[in-house]
Amino acid sequence: MARVRLIPKCDSYVIEVIYDEPESTASNANSVASIDLGLNNLVALTSNQPGFTPLLINGRPLKSINQFYNKRSSQLQSQLKGGRKTSHRIQRLTRCRHQKVDNYLDNTSRLIVDLLVAKQIGTLVVGKNVQWKTEIDLGKQTNQNFVSIPHTRLIEMLEYKTRLVGIKVRVQEESYTSQSNFLGLDPIPVYGKTDKDAVFSGRRIKRGLYKTSAGQLINSDVNGSYNILRKAIPNAFSTLDRELRSWANAGQSAQSKSERGGT
Repeated sequence: MARVRLIPKCDSYVIEVIYDEPESTASNANSVASIDLGLNNLVALTSNQPGFTPLLINGRPLKSINQFYNKRSSQLQSQLKGGRKTSHRIQRLTRCRHQKVDNYLDNTSRLIVDLLVAKQIGTLVVGKNVQWKTEIDLGKQTNQNFVSIPHTRLIEMLEYKTRLVGIKVRVQEESYTSQSNFLGLDPIPVYGKTDKDAVFSGRRIKRGLYKTSAGQLINSDVNGSYNILRKAIPNAFSTLDRELRSWANAGQSAQSKSERGGT
Protein backbone atom coordinates (compact mmCIF):
# COMPACT_ATOMS: atom_id res chain seq x y z
CA MET A 1 0.00 0.00 0.00
CA ALA A 2 1.37 3.41 -1.00
CA ARG A 3 0.52 6.94 0.08
CA VAL A 4 1.29 10.22 -1.66
CA ARG A 5 2.11 13.34 0.34
CA LEU A 6 2.24 16.88 -1.10
CA ILE A 7 4.51 19.26 0.82
CA PRO A 8 4.46 22.99 -0.02
CA LYS A 9 7.81 24.81 -0.01
CA CYS A 10 8.72 28.48 -0.46
CA ASP A 11 9.00 28.27 -4.22
CA SER A 12 7.84 24.76 -5.07
CA TYR A 13 5.96 21.64 -4.02
CA VAL A 14 7.52 18.33 -3.03
CA ILE A 15 5.71 15.08 -3.81
CA GLU A 16 6.60 12.20 -1.49
CA VAL A 17 5.53 8.62 -2.15
CA ILE A 18 5.37 6.57 1.06
CA TYR A 19 5.11 2.79 0.86
CA ASP A 20 5.55 -0.18 3.17
CA GLU A 21 8.26 -2.73 2.46
CA PRO A 22 9.01 -5.81 4.60
CA GLU A 23 12.40 -6.10 6.28
CA SER A 24 14.61 -9.08 5.55
CA THR A 25 17.35 -10.88 7.50
CA ALA A 26 21.05 -10.73 6.62
CA SER A 27 22.69 -14.11 6.06
CA ASN A 28 26.00 -13.46 7.88
CA ALA A 29 25.96 -11.53 11.14
CA ASN A 30 29.64 -12.25 11.79
CA SER A 31 30.91 -10.19 8.86
CA VAL A 32 31.17 -6.52 9.82
CA ALA A 33 31.87 -3.43 7.72
CA SER A 34 32.94 0.01 8.91
CA ILE A 35 32.71 3.54 7.51
CA ASP A 36 34.89 6.57 8.15
CA LEU A 37 33.23 9.76 6.89
CA GLY A 38 35.30 12.66 5.60
CA LEU A 39 35.73 15.40 3.01
CA ASN A 40 37.87 14.51 -0.01
CA ASN A 41 36.96 10.90 0.66
CA LEU A 42 33.31 11.09 1.65
CA VAL A 43 33.38 7.43 2.67
CA ALA A 44 36.14 4.96 3.50
CA LEU A 45 34.54 1.50 3.70
CA THR A 46 36.39 -1.47 5.21
CA SER A 47 35.44 -4.87 6.62
CA ASN A 48 36.77 -7.76 8.68
CA GLN A 49 35.60 -10.13 5.95
CA PRO A 50 38.51 -12.03 4.35
CA GLY A 51 39.32 -10.74 0.88
CA PHE A 52 37.32 -7.50 1.23
CA THR A 53 39.04 -4.64 -0.63
CA PRO A 54 38.61 -1.21 1.03
CA LEU A 55 36.44 1.21 -0.93
CA LEU A 56 36.85 5.00 -1.09
CA ILE A 57 34.01 7.17 -2.37
CA ASN A 58 34.91 10.59 -3.72
CA GLY A 59 33.67 13.58 -1.70
CA ARG A 60 35.00 16.32 -3.97
CA PRO A 61 31.76 16.64 -6.01
CA LEU A 62 29.93 17.64 -2.83
CA LYS A 63 32.62 20.21 -2.03
CA SER A 64 32.20 21.67 -5.52
CA ILE A 65 28.44 21.92 -5.11
CA ASN A 66 28.86 23.77 -1.82
CA GLN A 67 31.59 26.07 -3.14
CA PHE A 68 29.43 27.11 -6.10
CA TYR A 69 26.44 27.62 -3.81
CA ASN A 70 28.38 29.77 -1.33
CA LYS A 71 29.88 31.92 -4.07
CA ARG A 72 26.61 32.44 -5.95
CA SER A 73 24.61 32.99 -2.76
CA SER A 74 27.04 35.72 -1.66
CA GLN A 75 26.67 37.45 -5.02
CA LEU A 76 22.86 37.40 -4.81
CA GLN A 77 22.91 38.57 -1.19
CA SER A 78 25.00 41.59 -2.15
CA GLN A 79 22.32 42.65 -4.64
CA LEU A 80 19.50 42.74 -2.09
CA LYS A 81 18.17 46.12 -1.01
CA GLY A 82 15.93 47.49 1.71
CA GLY A 83 17.14 45.11 4.42
CA ARG A 84 15.85 42.03 2.62
CA LYS A 85 17.31 38.69 3.71
CA THR A 86 16.37 36.51 0.76
CA SER A 87 14.82 36.43 -2.69
CA HIS A 88 13.18 33.98 -5.10
CA ARG A 89 16.52 33.47 -6.83
CA ILE A 90 18.27 32.64 -3.55
CA GLN A 91 15.47 30.26 -2.58
CA ARG A 92 15.69 28.54 -5.96
CA LEU A 93 19.49 28.30 -5.67
CA THR A 94 19.17 26.77 -2.18
CA ARG A 95 16.58 24.25 -3.33
CA CYS A 96 18.79 23.15 -6.25
CA ARG A 97 21.76 22.78 -3.92
CA HIS A 98 19.79 20.59 -1.51
CA GLN A 99 18.51 18.42 -4.37
CA LYS A 100 22.00 17.87 -5.79
CA VAL A 101 23.45 17.00 -2.39
CA ASP A 102 20.56 14.65 -1.57
CA ASN A 103 20.94 12.92 -4.93
CA TYR A 104 24.67 12.34 -4.39
CA LEU A 105 24.10 11.01 -0.87
CA ASP A 106 21.27 8.77 -2.08
CA ASN A 107 23.48 7.26 -4.80
CA THR A 108 26.33 6.84 -2.31
CA SER A 109 24.19 5.07 0.29
CA ARG A 110 22.66 2.82 -2.38
CA LEU A 111 26.12 1.83 -3.64
CA ILE A 112 27.23 0.96 -0.10
CA VAL A 113 24.12 -1.06 0.77
CA ASP A 114 24.21 -2.99 -2.52
CA LEU A 115 27.86 -3.89 -1.87
CA LEU A 116 27.11 -5.05 1.69
CA VAL A 117 24.27 -7.23 0.44
CA ALA A 118 26.45 -8.73 -2.30
CA LYS A 119 29.16 -9.52 0.28
CA GLN A 120 26.57 -10.84 2.77
CA ILE A 121 27.75 -8.49 5.52
CA GLY A 122 25.37 -8.34 8.47
CA THR A 123 26.57 -5.32 10.49
CA LEU A 124 27.68 -1.81 9.51
CA VAL A 125 29.58 0.43 11.94
CA VAL A 126 29.54 4.16 11.14
CA GLY A 127 31.97 6.54 12.82
CA LYS A 128 30.47 9.78 14.09
CA ASN A 129 32.18 12.64 15.88
CA VAL A 130 29.90 14.46 18.31
CA GLN A 131 31.94 17.63 17.70
CA TRP A 132 31.31 17.75 13.94
CA LYS A 133 29.01 20.75 14.20
CA THR A 134 30.34 22.52 17.27
CA GLU A 135 34.02 22.36 18.10
CA ILE A 136 35.93 21.30 14.98
CA ASP A 137 39.17 23.21 14.51
CA LEU A 138 40.55 22.30 11.10
CA GLY A 139 41.13 25.77 9.71
CA LYS A 140 38.49 28.25 8.51
CA GLN A 141 38.06 26.86 4.99
CA THR A 142 38.07 23.20 6.05
CA ASN A 143 35.64 23.95 8.87
CA GLN A 144 33.23 25.55 6.40
CA ASN A 145 33.50 22.61 4.01
CA PHE A 146 33.09 20.01 6.74
CA VAL A 147 30.03 21.61 8.30
CA SER A 148 28.46 22.01 4.83
CA ILE A 149 28.61 18.27 4.17
CA PRO A 150 25.50 16.67 5.77
CA HIS A 151 27.13 13.52 7.12
CA THR A 152 24.20 12.99 9.48
CA ARG A 153 21.86 12.89 6.49
CA LEU A 154 24.01 10.17 4.90
CA ILE A 155 23.89 8.17 8.13
CA GLU A 156 20.08 8.45 8.16
CA MET A 157 19.89 7.15 4.58
CA LEU A 158 22.16 4.24 5.44
CA GLU A 159 20.11 3.38 8.52
CA TYR A 160 16.78 3.03 6.74
CA LYS A 161 18.19 1.31 3.64
CA THR A 162 20.16 -1.23 5.64
CA ARG A 163 17.13 -1.92 7.84
CA LEU A 164 15.17 -3.02 4.77
CA VAL A 165 17.78 -5.64 3.89
CA GLY A 166 18.38 -6.87 7.44
CA ILE A 167 21.74 -5.21 8.08
CA LYS A 168 22.29 -3.78 11.56
CA VAL A 169 23.81 -0.30 11.89
CA ARG A 170 25.86 0.84 14.86
CA VAL A 171 26.99 4.47 15.21
CA GLN A 172 30.38 4.63 16.93
CA GLU A 173 32.16 7.53 18.64
CA GLU A 174 35.39 7.90 16.64
CA SER A 175 37.90 9.89 18.73
CA TYR A 176 41.58 9.00 18.10
CA THR A 177 40.72 6.50 15.33
CA SER A 178 42.62 8.57 12.77
CA GLN A 179 45.71 8.77 15.01
CA SER A 180 45.89 5.17 16.19
CA ASN A 181 47.94 2.64 14.21
CA PHE A 182 45.61 -0.15 13.11
CA LEU A 183 48.38 -2.45 11.92
CA GLY A 184 50.11 -2.10 15.30
CA LEU A 185 46.85 -2.59 17.24
CA ASP A 186 47.39 0.66 19.16
CA PRO A 187 44.91 1.31 21.98
CA ILE A 188 42.08 3.68 21.04
CA PRO A 189 40.98 5.79 24.02
CA VAL A 190 37.80 7.85 24.23
CA TYR A 191 38.29 11.62 24.12
CA GLY A 192 37.88 13.22 27.54
CA LYS A 193 37.88 9.91 29.43
CA THR A 194 41.61 9.47 30.01
CA ASP A 195 43.99 11.47 32.18
CA LYS A 196 47.07 10.63 30.16
CA ASP A 197 48.09 11.85 26.71
CA ALA A 198 47.58 9.07 24.21
CA VAL A 199 50.75 7.83 22.48
CA PHE A 200 50.55 6.06 19.10
CA SER A 201 53.06 4.04 17.08
CA GLY A 202 52.39 5.81 13.78
CA ARG A 203 51.44 9.18 12.33
CA ARG A 204 49.95 10.85 9.30
CA ILE A 205 52.88 12.04 7.18
CA LYS A 206 50.81 13.91 4.59
CA ARG A 207 47.23 14.25 3.41
CA GLY A 208 45.78 10.79 2.89
CA LEU A 209 48.82 8.78 4.00
CA TYR A 210 49.57 7.17 7.38
CA LYS A 211 52.99 5.71 8.27
CA THR A 212 53.53 3.16 11.03
CA SER A 213 56.63 2.94 13.21
CA ALA A 214 57.68 -0.09 11.13
CA GLY A 215 57.61 2.02 7.96
CA GLN A 216 54.38 0.54 6.57
CA LEU A 217 52.19 2.92 4.58
CA ILE A 218 48.40 2.84 4.64
CA ASN A 219 45.72 5.21 3.40
CA SER A 220 44.83 7.35 6.42
CA ASP A 221 41.07 7.12 5.88
CA VAL A 222 41.26 3.34 5.51
CA ASN A 223 43.32 3.22 8.71
CA GLY A 224 40.66 5.27 10.47
CA SER A 225 37.85 3.09 9.16
CA TYR A 226 39.51 -0.09 10.40
CA ASN A 227 40.03 1.53 13.81
CA ILE A 228 36.37 2.56 14.01
CA LEU A 229 35.43 -1.08 13.46
CA ARG A 230 37.96 -2.21 16.07
CA LYS A 231 36.73 0.39 18.57
CA ALA A 232 33.13 -0.74 18.18
CA ILE A 233 33.88 -4.47 18.17
CA PRO A 234 37.29 -5.14 19.83
CA ASN A 235 37.37 -8.82 18.83
CA ALA A 236 36.39 -8.20 15.20
CA PHE A 237 39.98 -8.96 14.17
CA SER A 238 40.80 -11.95 16.33
CA THR A 239 43.96 -12.76 14.36
CA LEU A 240 46.02 -10.04 12.71
CA ASP A 241 47.73 -12.22 10.10
CA ARG A 242 49.33 -11.53 6.73
CA GLU A 243 46.01 -11.47 4.93
CA LEU A 244 44.65 -8.77 7.26
CA ARG A 245 47.69 -6.62 6.60
CA SER A 246 47.12 -6.99 2.87
CA TRP A 247 43.50 -5.81 3.26
CA ALA A 248 44.67 -2.67 5.01
CA ASN A 249 47.38 -1.92 2.46
CA ALA A 250 44.86 -2.46 -0.34
CA GLY A 251 43.58 1.00 0.57
CA GLN A 252 46.40 2.42 -1.56
CA SER A 253 44.80 1.08 -4.74
CA ALA A 254 41.40 2.30 -3.57
CA GLN A 255 42.87 5.79 -3.09
CA SER A 256 44.00 5.97 -6.71
CA LYS A 257 40.52 4.93 -7.90
CA SER A 258 38.90 7.62 -5.75
CA GLU A 259 41.10 10.38 -7.12
CA ARG A 260 39.92 9.59 -10.63
CA GLY A 261 36.53 10.85 -9.46
CA GLY A 262 32.99 9.56 -8.98
CA THR A 263 31.67 6.65 -6.92
